[in-house]
Amino acid sequence: MGQAYGFFEIPSVTAAVVAVDIMCKTAEVEMVTWEKKLGGRLVTIIIRGDVSAVTQAIETAAANGIKEPVAYVVIPSPHEEVLKLVNNSANRIA
Repeated sequence: MGQAYGFFEIPSVTAAVVAVDIMCKTAEVEMVTWEKKLGGRLVTIIIRGDVSAVTQAIETAAANGIKEPVAYVVIPSPHEEVLKLVNNSANRIA
């Protein structure tokens, strides 16, 4: 299967760290970046990997995290414009 990106938005930095831990332990995915908004009260995590791995990681974190996610989605083979947004975000944090 092709490369996919997963977006997972959750309230609180602590819940985000727990979600990343769950995702990375569940499937072979890597965290690309994260965005903290509203002083860390809302965090968007971006991961990537194979479509099946990203889907499994996102669904497991949604079901087993310490807080309910606000939103999440898996985008298989994202358009290059989406990749530009993700790369800009990752470069800003580095």
